[in-house]
Amino acid sequence: MNKFEALGIEARVVKAITELGFETPTPIQEQAIPVLLKEEKDLVGLAQTGTGKTAAFGLPLIQTVDFQSHHTQALILCPTRELCLQITKDLQSYTKYMQGANIVAIYGGASIVNQLRDVKRGAQIVVGTPGRMVDMINRKGVTLKTVKRVVLDEADEMLNMGFKEDLDMILSETPDEKCTWLFSATMPREVESIARKYMADPFQITVGKRNEGNVNIEHVYYVVHSRDRYASLKRIVDYYPEIFGIVFCRTKAETQEVAEKLIRDGYNADALHGDLSQAQRDQVMKRYRSKSLQVLVATDVAARGIDVDDVTHVINYNLPDEIENYTHRSGRTARAGKTGISIVILNVREVSRVKILERIIGKKFTKARIPGGHEVCEKQLFSLISKIHDVEVNEAAIAEYLPQIYAQLQDLSKEELIKRFVSDEFNRFLDYYKNAPDLNVENRSFEKSPDRGERGERPERSGERGESTRRVPERDSNMTRFFINVGEMDGLDKGGLLRFICDTSNLEGSNIGRIDVKSSFSFFDAAKEVEDFLLNAFKGSTFKGRKVRIDPADSGNGNSGGGGGNSFGSGKRPYGGGEGGWKKKRFESSQDFGGGNSSGGNSNGPRRSKFAKKSH
Repeated sequence: MNKFEALGIEARVVKAITELGFETPTPIQEQAIPVLLKEEKDLVGLAQTGTGKTAAFGLPLIQTVDFQSHHTQALILCPTRELCLQITKDLQSYTKYMQGANIVAIYGGASIVNQLRDVKRGAQIVVGTPGRMVDMINRKGVTLKTVKRVVLDEADEMLNMGFKEDLDMILSETPDEKCTWLFSATMPREVESIARKYMADPFQITVGKRNEGNVNIEHVYYVVHSRDRYASLKRIVDYYPEIFGIVFCRTKAETQEVAEKLIRDGYNADALHGDLSQAQRDQVMKRYRSKSLQVLVATDVAARGIDVDDVTHVINYNLPDEIENYTHRSGRTARAGKTGISIVILNVREVSRVKILERIIGKKFTKARIPGGHEVCEKQLFSLISKIHDVEVNEAAIAEYLPQIYAQLQDLSKEELIKRFVSDEFNRFLDYYKNAPDLNVENRSFEKSPDRGERGERPERSGERGESTRRVPERDSNMTRFFINVGEMDGLDKGGLLRFICDTSNLEGSNIGRIDVKSSFSFFDAAKEVEDFLLNAFKGSTFKGRKVRIDPADSGNGNSGGGGGNSFGSGKRPYGGGEGGWKKKRFESSQDFGGGNSSGGNSNGPRRSKFAKKSH
């Protein structure tokens, strides 16, 4: 008997998934499928990204649906378009031999008219992103009163993206008597809260420890100066000639900037972020899945739903703002039982964060050195030799040319021929890395004490009511904190504010550090050397018709007071809305964004100032 049949999966579905290459259930599938098939229960399933969660809920889900009915019986909510499309594609594959199955994807960036039409044809399963689902409900284009199963996939990310109100609204449209299945790679407090609110005594399945990383992933970090971050990225990519990887950046602006630099420097790369149209995103992913691209540069949100089994490396160009999201990033590699490497490029002040990561994922990191020019050349040389040795010769096609080839090369010995052939391809690497500098930051004061961070950060201590509070990094002395009188009420999030700052000032995103968006105002860090430039750039600026002003937050003009306003904690733990209260619940990144380009990058054409963005 097939192993999936033994779990209770019916023959038609087994036939479909066997054609897809399913042979042995993963641990999450092995534990979840029998429970979801036999019991009308809510369920929380925790497992790392890439361990088969879609099949864990998808296979039992399609067996609970009556595909002869035209009513919507199951709703799957997920955070991004890419993941929505991937889940839909997977379920359509699983139901290949099931008559009448209609599974519809509802997501932004595509025609809502077409999606309304597809649902009205009788969609038994709807897979949607929260924002577009709210639109569909408001247009009365989808009826959820007949839903018997709700799946919340990547619930943590939906909450991180600000979809809590949308989730509340959508779930209020579903019947009280339904089963809710929540699947996630991590289980922060916010997800526990949503489980308590929407689920009744859920059955819990945990594969590995909470937030633990995939056991097949090797975790490596490098320490470099911020100015050398891009040069280090290129060096790492060159050191792994067969790399098929994803580079994660913090913002959409930085993602586009890094991708453009790589393309200009001759790398087979492209960007994936939220500012691309759906058609552009689809085209990028088509090229990546077909391996026409070797390196994909992406934001955290855009990368959700990338279901590519052969990713060899994940490179964290910067650590995520939410440190727990490292698990999601690293989970893009080592999928389907394969192995992979997750790399983090750190500056000196970030080294203490490695210990936090190790606690979260339950794995040790290896500190490595950025390879030198000689090491890179050696790796490239033997990769070339291996390709030549293993190349498949098309005897029939080349036969007619061989006599002339032999005649032209007859005066060369075998040794001379090998040297010339290899050198023709290899000389460019030798020339490029001939005088390559050492990009590593040697062990210095930042490793003085295992108990204290590089800048003397205090170890964790007990907060109110015995709760543990995470370390908050000290402010970067190379950064100035600015107040700006726009915020969430103006429709801005962190990414939107960063774009507005960069567009108004013509600065590169690398000059901007931590951003905190409040209700009617915000704070952001910028490199001290651009302070005057930034203040001048914003004189007379407006946003949606309203005059915008910025001031240094420590200027004593009243904008930096620690009082009043927003509370980021709960209960009796108010954190002031101003500069006096940065002790937020989450560990915030405090990265070193130095001005100027990294070594190895191109600088073409004049600039308005040495800090301004390139004109493309």
